Amino acid sequence: MLNEKKRRKKRRGEESNNPDILKTQEVLRCVMLFPTIERMAQSPQGKILTPFLCQFRYIVYVPIYLMTLLPERVKNTLVRFVLRGLKYPDESSVMASVDLANMDCVANVMYMASQEMRKVVERDSSTISQHLKKLTFYYGATDPWCPVQYYEEMKAEFPYGDIRLCEKGIRHAFVLEASKEVAAMITEWVQDDLARV
Repeated sequence: MLNEKKRRKKRRGEESNNPDILKTQEVLRCVMLFPTIERMAQSPQGKILTPFLCQFRYIVYVPIYLMTLLPERVKNTLVRFVLRGLKYPDESSVMASVDLANMDCVANVMYMASQEMRKVVERDSSTISQHLKKLTFYYGATDPWCPVQYYEEMKAEFPYGDIRLCEKGIRHAFVLEASKEVAAMITEWVQDDLARV
């Protein structure tokens, strides 16, 4: 059994160094949904959350710790209360949110977010230009993390790119209420790419 695992691992290593294998694993399309790829701290939501995430995030740890002591039923009720504004609350969103409300996860998420506010500053136009034919950007019309201004600037810099503005009112956190709608939309977009495989 152990030898078989070693053989598989060795084979995977050889495959990753084989240029012919890499050609067959070519990326067909990359769909950037509500792309937070620039000026996060300067966005409307970033202006509000950056000070909190970068200087005051430790304040949140106490209530999260206290929440971890509550019975599951109470946690579910609290999460449902927080998610009450969603159009179509999904039971899996509630369960995932309850599972994520633990100290390790919250600390990691808040640290990562603080780093994003500091480091996601300039759009990497060089990389975008290099791969433009394989990229689709989908901006939200009311997204507080990447406002319409960012969409307009992308369209101006890359007029031949596949850069779209949402006309369906889908929010940045689409996974909480519109995951099926977004999945269907993306499936439609990539049909031509898949037909070439």
